[in-house]
Amino acid sequence: MPPSKTIDALSSAIVARFLRSNDYSETLKAFLREADLAPDVGQTSGDDTNNWTIQSLLEEKHAYDQTVDFERYGKGPQKSDLWSEPAPSKPALVQTPTSSNILSASVEQWQKPCGDVDETATAQSYIVSTSADKHVHLLETEEGNASIKSFSGLSATPVLSFVSILQGRYILMSNMAGQLILQHGSQMLDSRKDHAKYLVKVVTYEDKTDPSKWWVATAGWDQSVNLYCLNIPDEANAPSLKISEPVARIKLDSNPESLLFVPHVDTNELLLLVSRRDSTYIYYYKVEESSEARLLGHQNLAPHSNAWIAFSLCDMALSPHDPGLLAVATSSLPHMKVIIVRLLFPEIETAPASEDPVTQASQAMATLELQNREDAAILVQANTFAPQTDYSTPQLAWRPNGSGIWVNGDDGVVRGIETKTGKVIATLKGGHEAGFKVRTVWSGYVDVPQKEGNPVREEWVISGGFDKKLIVWKI
Repeated sequence: MPPSKTIDALSSAIVARFLRSNDYSETLKAFLREADLAPDVGQTSGDDTNNWTIQSLLEEKHAYDQTVDFERYGKGPQKSDLWSEPAPSKPALVQTPTSSNILSASVEQWQKPCGDVDETATAQSYIVSTSADKHVHLLETEEGNASIKSFSGLSATPVLSFVSILQGRYILMSNMAGQLILQHGSQMLDSRKDHAKYLVKVVTYEDKTDPSKWWVATAGWDQSVNLYCLNIPDEANAPSLKISEPVARIKLDSNPESLLFVPHVDTNELLLLVSRRDSTYIYYYKVEESSEARLLGHQNLAPHSNAWIAFSLCDMALSPHDPGLLAVATSSLPHMKVIIVRLLFPEIETAPASEDPVTQASQAMATLELQNREDAAILVQANTFAPQTDYSTPQLAWRPNGSGIWVNGDDGVVRGIETKTGKVIATLKGGHEAGFKVRTVWSGYVDVPQKEGNPVREEWVISGGFDKKLIVWKI
């Protein structure tokens, strides 16, 4: 295969720049003549990103070699965790009613409320997307993805996160002003502003002991997490539901990044997992109706790091088939790293105090033992090669069969990571424009309605970006 013309041009420019910077004028003339190059090849430009030198290449290679030492790839032929084929790869552009940067998108149930005169709001799955122009769009999942409804007055600021509960009977949305909005079909039932600004995440969980009770947690960039308890009435009284006062408030030392409800694997008691900025820890809180949620413990994803802050845990998602396996997207620069880790659930009940005397040596041994357990829980720690900056919003989504993870990136590419090995298996290109941020990514099975016959289940990936494009990737 012939070498790339881009690589040839870059290597020639680097050699010419080296000769110029070291005053090898005669050698430079001979090199330009024999290589049939322009006289100005190798001259520096005002753009430092194009001024590669041999020294800068060596420094870049050295930095890459250092990061590789911290990567961890899974081994072994465990077939269930290997990337399955076929996988979504074909892009289909979805036309939204308005053109603006896409902030979030997924397939959700959205149900028509009782007495709603809008006959188009049927109880089925829709593509739901939010954008920077404060709109919330509902689009069909069938071929063509026609627009069903476009809400423009739901929120005074852009919606950042949303979640559907009870097969779409209710939708909870959070916005940039710190509001939590309760939606029922096309009717807004209630809203509360318990955060000062930027309510970046809302998550829910159905109480298994009481189906009418739902737990709601919100993360705001006022360094706080609020916990709500919704007592859902029957469907006939659905419009009477209101958001009550938070049952618990968690104050943090920095802004929260991600939230997750997880039942304890041993006791089945509900826990809230929280990650926050400038911290490599997962924090475990017990979910209960008290004024302040109790912190049970934490788990470090950089247990042996000697850096003050190595990265932040920006997005967390549980495996669809393993309730104790977590995928984490980090803020590491210049590329996102993904960590797949086994959750170390803390003990709910406090163990009786040991009668052995506590010494400095025993404390050091206990700390080392904990660090070793936390290190052993990390199964995969791999570079995704998805470029990002301090202003990026890393996101990930599991493939529905658990064989891989999709991640976004600032270069217009969605990448697929194999669960078992942590290696980049797929790159979705041709949908988003190169160089534009992919802001959101979602993955799952979708029952696509057909003109004739029953719906067909398909695996989809949905991505939205700052190129104002909403893309559905199909097999």
